[in-house]
Amino acid sequence: MGRNTRKRRTPLATKAIAASAALALGGGGLLWANYYASAHETDNNAWGGNQTKAASATVATISCPDVGQKLTNVPAAARNGVAAELAKLDKQITEAYARLASTRQAQANDASFVQNAIVGPLKEKRSATIDRIRIDIQRVGGSFNQSLSQLASCTTLNTNQTTAGQTGGQNGGQQNNGGQQQNNGGQQQNNGGQQQGNGGQAANGPVAADFVDITRVAPNVQGKPRKLRNASTGSFVTRCGVNANKNHNTDNVIVAPGVTNGAHHLHDYVGNQKVNAFSSNQTFLQGGTSCQNKNDLSAYYWPVVRIQDGTQDFDQNADGGGKEGNVGRILTPVQAEIKYVGSPASKVVAMPQFLRIITGDAKTTTNGLANANAHWSCTGFENKVQLTTQYPICPQGSNVVRTFAFQSCWDGQNIDSANHRTHVAFPDPASGVCGNGFKAIPQLTMRLVYKINPPTVQNGQVKNAYAVDGFPDQLHKPATDHDDFISVTTGGLANKIANCVNSGRQCQ
Repeated sequence: MGRNTRKRRTPLATKAIAASAALALGGGGLLWANYYASAHETDNNAWGGNQTKAASATVATISCPDVGQKLTNVPAAARNGVAAELAKLDKQITEAYARLASTRQAQANDASFVQNAIVGPLKEKRSATIDRIRIDIQRVGGSFNQSLSQLASCTTLNTNQTTAGQTGGQNGGQQNNGGQQQNNGGQQQNNGGQQQGNGGQAANGPVAADFVDITRVAPNVQGKPRKLRNASTGSFVTRCGVNANKNHNTDNVIVAPGVTNGAHHLHDYVGNQKVNAFSSNQTFLQGGTSCQNKNDLSAYYWPVVRIQDGTQDFDQNADGGGKEGNVGRILTPVQAEIKYVGSPASKVVAMPQFLRIITGDAKTTTNGLANANAHWSCTGFENKVQLTTQYPICPQGSNVVRTFAFQSCWDGQNIDSANHRTHVAFPDPASGVCGNGFKAIPQLTMRLVYKINPPTVQNGQVKNAYAVDGFPDQLHKPATDHDDFISVTTGGLANKIANCVNSGRQCQ
């Protein structure tokens, strides 16, 4: 992405390294450290971002394969153990990055230091952990793909070799993200230097090129599939508040059960009030709810949005917060609208109890945009412009909007899957029909509205930026936005939602 034009002083670069010293990526990802900071010459482009003419900053990168994405057939009896081992891979990468960031002088003096002192030992640790994953799977009768052992090796990349996961397919084309068409506004993105000049208070994003004046983006919202005769046209709204009571944590009970700080970024929670790494289905039933309908015990949670204006929040020195590059003042949405809608092609079946769905991908900077499902816009523009790879700068009087449309096809059997994706899917974007063997369920949609003073971009730098929380290496890119959901209902509510949607009524 674009780089800053102002010369950065060495003390700031040192603080940046310390601020972003920890990361976790579900067993894989990029580790980076800004060795030297110096001036970057830029040209402002038509979108208020910048393109790099030259850069003398050096960035060291270690790229580790994402083991978790490859484990798609883990037996249910082994999943908790495997999740714990994946969390250890995350910790190992975090420790390797901390060593990478704290040994700059040694690296400058010895060209083989990174390989001998960081990458080599990291491979040994990863090999042992992957072997424990094998044992966990085979112990319960599962099969283990031996080729996964090859994922232990990590590689080192310099700035010129590094390519971000968001470079492919961003230049005005449509992204097909699991069955939904993403149109990124037609503006050209330049990610070639996003490992340098990473802006933000923790120097790991966002940067000026991550923002766009929404009034200068061409309309890109496409029409919805034509409704068929058997369409389910109703909707069901549940009112669960905006997390005004500040129910936060940095856990992720879906991906990393039993692991404290498994998300490595802070979540807002509405709905179920007892969601953390150690929650169980029984806990959910006893958790209480922020929803007006007390039969809705579902967990709705998403990464917080912060303003990077120099202010600090309660977690400035905590894991998942400032320690991991998530800095600034946490914003509470002024609106959080949760609605279930139907299918344009068929009737829906009720969601099963304890169904888990993750929409979007918190790691698109390293995983690419295949599972991206971020939608950013402004009030007054939502029917015209939706952005995936940039944050909108909204005009005065307009608010920032995040929207999510969850996967609405279910395999009819499983409430979760090993990679937390294959048990649900998006329908065909053209017809709205679910794939073979999948059933339409009510589609969960969420709309979060934030009152934000518009950031400004001057001389290739963004001031008063806002950003979604995320893993430090993901550079707080807008495409990393994601949302999590666990369906928990009592009193027959799941059937009531499905019946309302199927009958064409508008229910609350």
